[in-house]
Amino acid sequence: MPTYKQFPLADTAEGLTEADILSWHVKPGDTVTVNQIVVEIETAKAAVELPIPWAGVVTELHVEPGQTVEVGTPILTIDVDPGGAAAPAPAAAPAPAPAEEEEMKPLVGYGSKAVVTQRRARKSPNVALVASNAPNATLGASNAPNATLGRSPQPAPKPVAPRGGYVPLAKPPVRKLAKDLGVDLHTLTGSAEGGVITRDDVERAANGTPVVKSTVDSGARERRVPIKGVRKMTAAAMVQSAYTAPHVTEFLTIDVTPMMEFREKLKKSREFAGVKVTPLTFAAKAVCLAAKRTPDVNAVWDEAAQEIVYKDYVHLGIAAATPRGLIVPKVRDADSMSLKELANALTQLTETAREGKTSPADMANGTITITNVGVFGVDTGTPIINPGESAILCLGAIKDQPWVVDGEIKVRKVLQLSLSFDHRVVDGQQGSEFLADVGALLADPAMAMTY
Repeated sequence: MPTYKQFPLADTAEGLTEADILSWHVKPGDTVTVNQIVVEIETAKAAVELPIPWAGVVTELHVEPGQTVEVGTPILTIDVDPGGAAAPAPAAAPAPAPAEEEEMKPLVGYGSKAVVTQRRARKSPNVALVASNAPNATLGASNAPNATLGRSPQPAPKPVAPRGGYVPLAKPPVRKLAKDLGVDLHTLTGSAEGGVITRDDVERAANGTPVVKSTVDSGARERRVPIKGVRKMTAAAMVQSAYTAPHVTEFLTIDVTPMMEFREKLKKSREFAGVKVTPLTFAAKAVCLAAKRTPDVNAVWDEAAQEIVYKDYVHLGIAAATPRGLIVPKVRDADSMSLKELANALTQLTETAREGKTSPADMANGTITITNVGVFGVDTGTPIINPGESAILCLGAIKDQPWVVDGEIKVRKVLQLSLSFDHRVVDGQQGSEFLADVGALLADPAMAMTY
């Protein structure tokens, strides 16, 4: 007979708790093979395709694209023995008794978080405690009806009759606030869309301030987008960094005309034929070289161990704007790469990120980051440090500007740099020296010969 198995949402990265279903690659009735890709999901870090560990026939898809699902939740049912005798598909499990708590664990090897269905339990511990001290308090005793709860009967709450059929629209926390402040919700007109009463409405009424209701319904001109996936992860990381690491940002303006001339020479070089060399390539090389002279920027503060961890390698993060939001994939061991290798690595990294195919592993364990706002025509910025790192370099747009050269004003290629660093790890001296070294290397690439 048919044998049904449920495929749960897997934990594709350490600590994953939920993911969004992007698209299904199968539908009910499809035959699948072992390790065939069946669904694409978006985690807090990347879009990931999930293979199924069994062969068989898909019988049911339990979630729709766009839904957010917790790790361990069954998302697909498959018949792994479709040649067996016909049998009805398994019905949904019956709901547990109201006082029970049912725990559904994911399949072995999938997920780090079990799905728990909770229901409000009766106050049985208190019942047993009181009943043991009351002679007629045996639970369920027909001659002691009041003893079934172990306490005196409470009068039933009196229903509140609506005034003229009007029921105030307000959420439970707002109703509680109104009760605490002595505000009658029936006297208020909600300022939110649909006449819903808000906390501000209640507080205004309590303070004697009239509630001002907008005369323009702006709901039709607004869009609400759920906060999830990459955006949710980015927001959490930025808040954590901004309120944990004391940021300091320094700025430096440099003439990069020699760098741009060197770039043109490389384009004509046979060795660099077909290689995309950009200002970001030079900046990546400069960061790796400068970090060797100022290792503090490539270290990290370990609060739990109360240690500063110095890293003798550079896993260079590159902030990339993608359709799903900002991500920071890493170039592993960038300090050991030549300029050509760095250029190829950056090209591949950027293309993979824009396609949404960057894996969670490629975005973990960076040591220092570069963000390039110059591609948007912006001069500079004050970037937020990526969590787990101590510095981030920002590249601005390269523009033609007047510059004093040998006592004369000339038009030169000018670039603004900014460096944000964690002041717990990097002092002003070290941050300034690192930024000055990066600037010197970009202003005159020949300086790399001295490093």
